[in-house]
Amino acid sequence: MHWADHTAMRLSKQYDSQVIASGITPSGEFHIGHLREILTAEMIHRACLDAEINSEYIFIVDSMDPLRRVYNFLSEEYKKYIGHPLVNIPAPNPDGTPNHEGGNYANHFLQPFLEALKEIGVHPKVVMNHETYNGGKFATKIDMAIRNRDKIHEIIENISGRELPEEWFPYNPIGSDGSMDGVKVTGYDMPYVSWIDRHGVEGKSDIRKADGKMPWRVDWAARWGIHGITCEPAGKDHGASGGSFDTGIPICELLGSKPPGKMVYEWIQLKGSGPMSSSSGNTIGPIEALNLVPPEILRYIIARTKVKKHIDFDTGPSLFETADEYERLVSSPPSGENLNKKKKVARDTILGSLRLSQVNRGDDPSKSIAGVSFRHLAMLAQIKSNDQDIWDSLNKSKHIDGRPNLALIGRLSRMRNWIDGVHFPENAKISIQEQMNDEDKEKITKEQRRFLSSLQIKLENCPWNESQISQLIRETATELEISPREGYMALYLLIIGRDYGPRIASIIVELGKVETIKIFSKSL
Repeated sequence: MHWADHTAMRLSKQYDSQVIASGITPSGEFHIGHLREILTAEMIHRACLDAEINSEYIFIVDSMDPLRRVYNFLSEEYKKYIGHPLVNIPAPNPDGTPNHEGGNYANHFLQPFLEALKEIGVHPKVVMNHETYNGGKFATKIDMAIRNRDKIHEIIENISGRELPEEWFPYNPIGSDGSMDGVKVTGYDMPYVSWIDRHGVEGKSDIRKADGKMPWRVDWAARWGIHGITCEPAGKDHGASGGSFDTGIPICELLGSKPPGKMVYEWIQLKGSGPMSSSSGNTIGPIEALNLVPPEILRYIIARTKVKKHIDFDTGPSLFETADEYERLVSSPPSGENLNKKKKVARDTILGSLRLSQVNRGDDPSKSIAGVSFRHLAMLAQIKSNDQDIWDSLNKSKHIDGRPNLALIGRLSRMRNWIDGVHFPENAKISIQEQMNDEDKEKITKEQRRFLSSLQIKLENCPWNESQISQLIRETATELEISPREGYMALYLLIIGRDYGPRIASIIVELGKVETIKIFSKSL
C-alpha cells in the first residue's frame, strides 16, 4: 500500500473526518524543498478522498510572523521593520527597497508560490494567520495559555531543554512602533494584555484582534485545535526529539484540544549541495523547477519516496532517468493478482505513486506521457530549432502518430528552458560542428581516420535509420580491427567536437544523410 493510502487508512480509524494541514512563513522566495511538506499533505488528502473519507486540505500562511532580519535580497531600509508582522510591512521592489505603494510583504512572496502550486494540482484552502487572529479565533487559546503560563513554560523547558527567560510570556504584543521586539508585558485583564515597549510607551493589546501573536511553539499547538487539524506533516527540524512538535502535543492538550499524530518527513536536498536553505541561497524555486520539470514528474519524485527518506533533487543527469522511469511505468504499469506479499506491496506502491502524480485527481496517467524519452527529446531540441521539425521527426520515427499530445508539447517547452539554462548536464549538450577543428584532428589516430573514411563510404548507401547506422558503425570497427569505443570516440569528435555525448546514431539520423556526409567530407 502506498504511504499516503496507509496514512489515510490510519487516520480514518482515529477521526470521522480529516483536516490535513501544511504551512509556510512568507519571509522570502520559496524553494522546492517546501513542496515536500505541501505535497506530502496534499497526497494524504487525495488518498483520503480516494478512499471516500471526508477530508479538507488547508494551507496556513504565517503572515503574523515577524521579519527576523534584513535578508540579503533586502535593502538596509528594512532594518526598521525587524520585529514587525510580515503582513504589516511593505513588499520589496526589485532592488530590495520598500515599495510603499504596493502590497504587503507576505502577499508579495505568497502569490507567485500559490500560482506555482496550481500548476502542480495543489488547490488548498488558504488560511492567513493574521486573519485568524483578527477574527478572534485565537482569543480563547491565548487566554488559556496566559492562565497556564507557568505550565507551558515548564513544558517547553523540560521537553526542549531550552532555558526560557523568567519574564517569558505566551503572547507577544505589538508595540507602539509596530514591532514585537522589546515589548514587555506588564499585566493581563481579559481581553487586554498591558505592555510597555522599548520606547517607554505604554499600551494594551486586545487578544481578540491581530494586536500580537503567540510564540511559535504555542501558536502551532493552538492552531491544531482551532482548525481541528488531524494530520500535519513536520520537517525533521520540527519533528526531532525535543522539537516544536514534541512541545506542541502537551501544550495543545493543555489548551483543551487533541493534537494530531506525529508525522515527520525528510528534507529535499539539491544533489551534491545538501539541504535547501533560503538563508544560504542553496535553493531552486518551485517556479524555476516547473519551467524545467513537468508537473507530474515533480509530483512523482515526492510520491515515489517514503516520507522518512530524503530526496536528492537533481535537475542534471538524474532527471533523464527519473522522467524515463515515469514514462516506462505509465506505459507498462505493474500488474498481477497472485503475487507474494512483497511483490504486491511493490505493485501497489508504484500504482499509488502514479495515481498521486497526476496534476488533477482522477486523471488517467496514460494521458500524461509524451511517448518520447527525455534523452531523445533533449537531443532533438538541440539539433532542431523549429518545433514542427521535431514533430515531423517523431512521426517519421514512429514515436508519435500525427499531432503531438499536450504532454509532449509541454515537455518540449520545458526542455528548451532546461537546455538554455544553467542546470542542463554538460554531457548531454550537443553542438553540431560543420567540420572538425585542427585540435580534434590531432586527437584522431590513423586507425580512427581510416575508420571514419570507410564509414563515410558505407553511410552514403545505408538505409537511414538508427538501427542500421548503429550496426554499420559496429561492423566497420570490427572490419578495421579497432575497438567500438575508439570508433565512437572518433565519431563524437567529428560531429560534436568532444569524445562523448548522447547516442551518436540518433544524432546522425536527425542530421540527415546530406548534412552528415558534408561534415565527413569537409573534415576528412
